[in-house]
Amino acid sequence: MDVSAADLSEAAAAIFAEPVTIRQWQGERIAYESGSPATGGLLRVHGTTTDGRTFRVFVKLVQHARHWPRLHLLPAYLRDSFAAQFPWRQELAAWDTDFAGRLPAGLRVPVLYRVADVGDDRLMVYMEDIDACADSTWDLPRFERAATLLGGLAALRGTAEAIAANPYAPGWGLRGYIAGRVQQGALPLLDDDGLWRHPLLAEADPDLRSDLRRLARALPAILDRLDALPQAVPHGDASPQNLLIPRDEPDALVAIDISFQGPHAVGFDLGQLLIGLAHAGLLDVGLLADVHDVLVPAFLTGLRAYGGRADADEVTYGYVGSLVARAAFTSLPFELLGAPATPETEAVFRQRLALTRFLADLGATLR
Repeated sequence: MDVSAADLSEAAAAIFAEPVTIRQWQGERIAYESGSPATGGLLRVHGTTTDGRTFRVFVKLVQHARHWPRLHLLPAYLRDSFAAQFPWRQELAAWDTDFAGRLPAGLRVPVLYRVADVGDDRLMVYMEDIDACADSTWDLPRFERAATLLGGLAALRGTAEAIAANPYAPGWGLRGYIAGRVQQGALPLLDDDGLWRHPLLAEADPDLRSDLRRLARALPAILDRLDALPQAVPHGDASPQNLLIPRDEPDALVAIDISFQGPHAVGFDLGQLLIGLAHAGLLDVGLLADVHDVLVPAFLTGLRAYGGRADADEVTYGYVGSLVARAAFTSLPFELLGAPATPETEAVFRQRLALTRFLADLGATLR
């Protein structure tokens, strides 16, 4: 991931609102999970201009899905179609008027400095480097605050005008994900007797497999109900990791890494807000029930503050239905099944088994 000096100079000029000459700069590569097909690398750049001013820039390499290092984990017959259809440029929509122009007070996006086409379906995105608080700041009031802002976002992006301007049908993104990642990827694995005999699944709840099968049979009806609910264009991946808390703006959130930019059932964003930290092993699954209880009331507060009209039952089904359809069958770390059974991998499987059990139980509440 090479940064162009010319592009960095343009980014610095955008920061200072005037042309500058860079005296020196250095980049710090940021480790990340390669779970996002469109993310090719992350870099934090610190620099100094010739007149002594310092600056910081966050650089992200956005790429076509064919460059994704985990593409081989998909069944061979799915790879080409997945790579061809994945909307890898979608993240740039964060700076379009349809997103950046419809944010509730307290929610914003990073300042965009420059987008450079570096060839081979790759883009270097130069943006504001947010000095963010740690994940440990996500207590219940923070989850409530985030849910309130996401409710406001749903109201502002759920108007008749916003839905009519969007080129996609309701549920387009979720249905595409379910058709590929879930129905053709995860469900055949979960239906394999050998999977459940694997030593890393030795601690699995004996009823988990049958509960997931029951939930899988309900998927078509769940998706149909989701499409019939009030719709809004969501953030799409509103996990706490993608809602940054600036140290100098502790009451604000900065949205990054948007996805699923078509209409989806109101409440869609609450799913990733709930499980994002738990999925990453940063929040104990035992705490999810308390977080779950505060999300819908807070979301409704934000929704109504900006004129949204969905009720609690609609938001709850939109949230829970979307969450279990998207995550209940994919939360087990299938990519680790071939790894040695170390204490670390065993701990990951215990955490994810607990998360899958929690999601299956949530799915059982859908009617």
